[in-house]
Amino acid sequence: MPGSPQPTVLILASGRGERFIASGGTGSKLQALLPDGKTVLQRTVDAVRASGLPFHVESGPHPGMGDSIAAAVRATPLAEGWLILPGDLPLIQPETLHAVANALVGHAAVFPTFEGQRGHPVGFSAQCRVALESLKGNQGAALVLAAYHAIELVVTDAGAVTDIDTLDDLQCVARKLT
Repeated sequence: MPGSPQPTVLILASGRGERFIASGGTGSKLQALLPDGKTVLQRTVDAVRASGLPFHVESGPHPGMGDSIAAAVRATPLAEGWLILPGDLPLIQPETLHAVANALVGHAAVFPTFEGQRGHPVGFSAQCRVALESLKGNQGAALVLAAYHAIELVVTDAGAVTDIDTLDDLQCVARKLT
């Protein structure tokens, strides 16, 4: 929507990737190479860049996702809202980012679903700032979504739910890209 606020996409790249390593993966899942020669994180960043939305990559060491989100919100004090996007969603489409951003007009919080499955990015308006800055631990922003009566946005992008937690997930994404 022309003239509407543009939320900042917070790309979370702080995780330890313990499930990926436990599944047989080596190193950081975000640095794993895909068939196009790009890393998982680079493909995610490229999709965000293609959207034209402002973004911030949060890669500092944090004990949990809640801590990462809080740090990223604090690092973007002029943001008009946020789209929280884990760095391990390399198939996310720029159009999905825009759909969630547009759904924030008139709503405090939005979560996308694809075929009934909750996905990302999760969107928050500026009125959620204090609650997001207070997050800690591994729970992420689920409590903020509940507190602000988030609306569901049905999307047609499987990339919104195609994250990489295991080596099998990485191989599945690799097959989709070939």
